[in-house]
Parts: sequence; C-alpha cells; structure tokens
Amino acid sequence: MLSFYLYLATAALLLGVGSLGLWRGPELLRRILALNVIGAGIFMLMVSLAYRPVLHGEPADSVLHALVLTGLVVAVSATAFALALLGRLLARPQ
Repeated sequence: MLSFYLYLATAALLLGVGSLGLWRGPELLRRILALNVIGAGIFMLMVSLAYRPVLHGEPADSVLHALVLTGLVVAVSATAFALALLGRLLARPQ
C-alpha cells in the first residue's frame, strides 16, 4: 500500500515540476521539455491507478496500461515534431 502512495506522490511531483517549468519558462525548448515532464506524470498516475485493483486481490486494469503505451508513442512523435518545428524556427533567417 505504501508503494501505491509513493507512486501517486511521485506523479503529483512530476505534474507540479512540469507545470512550474511550463509557467516560468520563456524559452520554447524549456516549455517542450516541461510538457514532456507533465506527460510523464500523467502516465505514472495512470499506471498507479491501474495498479489499485491489485491491492484488493483483483487483476490489474489492462486498458489503462494500453492507453499509457499508446500515449507514450504519441508523446514521442509529438515531441519530435515540436523539436523539428523549433529547429526550423531557430534556423530561419531573421
């Protein structure tokens, strides 16, 4: 039970740090990284919630695990797209 709360606290910490970086970061690269940290916090929260039924003797929720795997793929591709756009934005002549 303690590990469940530890994972929830870590997810909340990741969400908080990412939100702070998104709010305070004027640079575009910092904002992209902050969005990735927020995404990692949300993924950790979803995996923690999928683990919750195991504590009561039931099987884990596999739908949440599938959503997290799909979300990871989407997050990686969205990050690559955002970094490519940032590279083009910085490479263009003023």
